[in-house]
This record gives sequence, C-alpha cells and structure tokens, in this order.
Amino acid sequence: MKNKSDISVLILAGQREGVEDPLCVMTGETRKAIIPICGRPMLDYPLDALERAGFRQPFHVSGFGADYDPRLVQSPSAPGPAGSALVALEEGISLPALVTTADHALLNPAMLEYFIEGAVRSGADFCVGLAEKQIIQPAYPHVKRTYLNFSDTSVSGCNLFYIANPQGLEAIRFWRRAQDFRKRPVRLAASIGLWTPVLYLTGRLTLDGAFEYASRKLGIMAKPVLIPIAEAAIDVDKPSDLELVETIMNAR
Repeated sequence: MKNKSDISVLILAGQREGVEDPLCVMTGETRKAIIPICGRPMLDYPLDALERAGFRQPFHVSGFGADYDPRLVQSPSAPGPAGSALVALEEGISLPALVTTADHALLNPAMLEYFIEGAVRSGADFCVGLAEKQIIQPAYPHVKRTYLNFSDTSVSGCNLFYIANPQGLEAIRFWRRAQDFRKRPVRLAASIGLWTPVLYLTGRLTLDGAFEYASRKLGIMAKPVLIPIAEAAIDVDKPSDLELVETIMNAR
C-alpha cells in the first residue's frame, strides 16, 4: 500500500461562470465552496477528511482562492471540472494524485482509505470511485441519483479519481471530451466505441467490460473501485442534497 503522504491532492472547487448556482441563490453566498453546512463552510469538510487521512499537504485547489486556508495552494482552472483537472494536473501537480471536489461534504478517511487501497492494488493508470445502487438505495431510498446501469450492477459516481502516472491523464482528457454526456449514458457509451452503446442498450455490458473497452480505446489501464459506503456517492449539488447532508450530519 502506497503511503498517502506520497499522494498529491487536487480539490475542484469551481463553478460555471455566468450561471447562478441554485445553492448560492438559496443561501446568499457568492461561492458554492463556502456555503454553510451545519454552521461550517462546505469546503472545510473535505479538507479535514483529507488531512485526517494523511495525504500530502498543501492540497491543490482549482476554481477557488487558496488563501482561504493555509492547507491549500493555488492551481489553475479551465471551463468545466474535467478541463480544470487536466490543466491543473498538467501544470505541476506531482503524480500519483487524488482528485475530489469541494462539495463532497460527507467525505471521510474511511472512504479515502478504501478508495486509495483499491486503486493502488489494481495497478491501474487511472481509477474512479463508484458506489453500487444496492448499497445506496437501502440506505437512502428516497434520494434521486443518476445511475449507470450495467448487466451486473448499477453504479453512481463518488467524485473520487486516482491518477497513478502520466498515462492516467488520458482518462482525464477523455473525461473532458465526454463531460457533456455525464447524465446521458448512451452518448457516453458511444464516445467509448462503436459497439459499446449497443451492448449497453441491450443490457450486455458489464461494469468491468465498460472499463476494458475504455482502456483499449485510450491505450491505458483504467479500473473502477467500488466503495461500500452509501454516503460516498452523496455530494451537494442542489438544495435537496444540502438538506440531506445536514440531516445525516445532525444524526451523527
């Protein structure tokens, strides 16, 4: 297991210019990263989790001022999360690196430990954290999530990415090209390869099969890491998410 103090961290904390974020409108804050959750700015929660987990400091932040916290150092940003991740990683962040988001308020060391251990053990150039519907649904049956439905499982993203080496950046480049299809699984499948959407639509594409197709397409090894913690898939995108996260925190 790689020492986490050897792993750089990039936190994506930007928001689309010229577009009013509904959470900012609701709370009156100008930046999503500092919207209060249970009395503390949203960004404080992933910062604390990363520090407790022992990742290398300072943490890089994109799309938000690093002068907010002494644990942060500034990285450049670009349009969209994938664009920001790519420009930041290409301009000086040492690899291996973990990428996460400022709105991952429920992030904790257990999730991070599970994800990094699985990613390093896989030997892959690039890994993405996912949680299965069978884990999320029983814990939060009324929460609406976007799932990718494969023949063997349905999964939702956890805003956790591991880039082991320069080859892994090819996955970020693909993400930048495909980010407009994030909530359109068939278009996303089509961007991977000709037969992939056919297999997806006919229910014959497995999760590992999708990553194998993508790996061949990109010329790298990409792997999923399934995180058996429902809260790993809950971020704060909209007012109902904020209410849910505060409910979860208050219950603790």
